Amino acid sequence: MTGTIVNVVAIGLGAIIGVTLKRGISPEIKSTVMQGIALAVFLVGAQMSLQASQLLVVIISLALGGVCGELLKIEYRLEKLGLWLESKMGGDGGDVARAFVTTSLVYCVGAMAVVGSIEDGLTGNPNTLLAKSLLDGVSAIFFASTMGIGVLFSGLPVLVYQGTITLLASTLKDILNPFVISQLTSTGGLLIIGIAVNILEIKKIKVGNLLPAVIVVIPLAYFAQKLNFI
Repeated sequence: MTGTIVNVVAIGLGAIIGVTLKRGISPEIKSTVMQGIALAVFLVGAQMSLQASQLLVVIISLALGGVCGELLKIEYRLEKLGLWLESKMGGDGGDVARAFVTTSLVYCVGAMAVVGSIEDGLTGNPNTLLAKSLLDGVSAIFFASTMGIGVLFSGLPVLVYQGTITLLASTLKDILNPFVISQLTSTGGLLIIGIAVNILEIKKIKVGNLLPAVIVVIPLAYFAQKLNFI
């Protein structure tokens, strides 16, 4: 779990630095910087989404993941957790909750989180997660400088999510072949695009409720390949 622990620490340090920098930034600058970050997030998601070699697998994964997410009310539960954290800090207006939900999804969605956690669990090599830690730490500075202290708490879902995958690594090692990883990456990329749309306030997309898609896509892609459906 070395890589995950470092990842959580990096997010925390980045958030603290960002909150410190926030004090001297005007609302206009914060708004413009946040839009720039959203565009960058959109670009990352777009690049990831283009890696799919079998679009049907991705579409079915999103549909099934959406059904699971709605039944489990993941987005609602994340927001409630964010609001609870905010109430403990004496905040209001939903800023902490919004920052928590947004950055939690950004840091948990993506192939690096899954593949890096498996690599760390199987071999004890945390290099992939260390690289992710650097990226997450830097982005946490910018997120926190514009969205506030809520970014700090996004390390909690990262710890649970990546830590669980690390502990289950031996089960997943034979499943995550290059084809499965490409479908996983594409699915995660589309969710990241959804996060960017939310940040830009173009339309509210329940990315949290679509989150199960990154789990559904793994067995779906694996069996589709094994059964020669592709």
